[in-house]
Amino acid sequence: MNPIAFRATVLNIAGNTALFLLKIVAGILSGSIALISEAINSLNDIAAAVATFICVKISDKQADEGHPFGHGRAEPIAGLIIAVLAGILGFEVIRASIERLLTRTSPVITAFSLTVPVITMVAKGSMSWHFRRVGRMFNSPALNATALDSLMDVFIAVAALIGIAGAYMGYEYFDPLAGLVISLWIIYTGYRIGLENIAYLIGQAPPQKLMEEIKAAALAIKEVKAINTVRAHFVGNFIHVEIHVEVDKNLSTFDSHAIGKKVERRVEGVDSIEKVFVHIDPV
Repeated sequence: MNPIAFRATVLNIAGNTALFLLKIVAGILSGSIALISEAINSLNDIAAAVATFICVKISDKQADEGHPFGHGRAEPIAGLIIAVLAGILGFEVIRASIERLLTRTSPVITAFSLTVPVITMVAKGSMSWHFRRVGRMFNSPALNATALDSLMDVFIAVAALIGIAGAYMGYEYFDPLAGLVISLWIIYTGYRIGLENIAYLIGQAPPQKLMEEIKAAALAIKEVKAINTVRAHFVGNFIHVEIHVEVDKNLSTFDSHAIGKKVERRVEGVDSIEKVFVHIDPV
């Protein structure tokens, strides 16, 4: 595993573990459903972080006889696990929030309770920025999903802060309402992460803009007269391309092959393209 990606995944596990311990202590002491929901969210993040670490490590393995195109599909699996866990968590928080609204139980809010969401906002905002930077650097869907999840946690912390601040001022229903807001945001973000990573797993075609970039890269080779067919799909978080290029029919096999290699190298230079298969059409 790349050292930078390795450090990012370890930071994810350590950071979420520290925040979970902080939130669960504050939640138990205050009885705040918003803080307890936050703690459950961090527990979910720990499980997702471990899954991300395992899948990033697997995806980094080199191609072998059983996996000739590598292990890239392992990373979208981590993103899908995050999405499923987020959905489960979201519905659990909805249940707990409705129960609290019905019972009208008032939490005991202290200065410590109010400080925890603020610490969470700062920590998660920093983690989101770092994971997004590393995720883009290595084109990692698992780390990109983690960055989005960390950003989601910032908004969750804001909702928790509003909820417990309202309860502190005597509006006890603010606390479970904050729990409901948190749950809906968790479910929505899980849905987005799930769709993105399902697209990776089922081999969806890349955006049209990237397809045009692929064509332009192939046509930049002066010996290529035209392009007949271009097909591309995701293999894990990288893209494989099949392209048919037209060349002069009077060229020797050796020269045609050399042109094909030029096209292959040029297209593989496009961001996110891992492998290109070039077919030569003589015209």
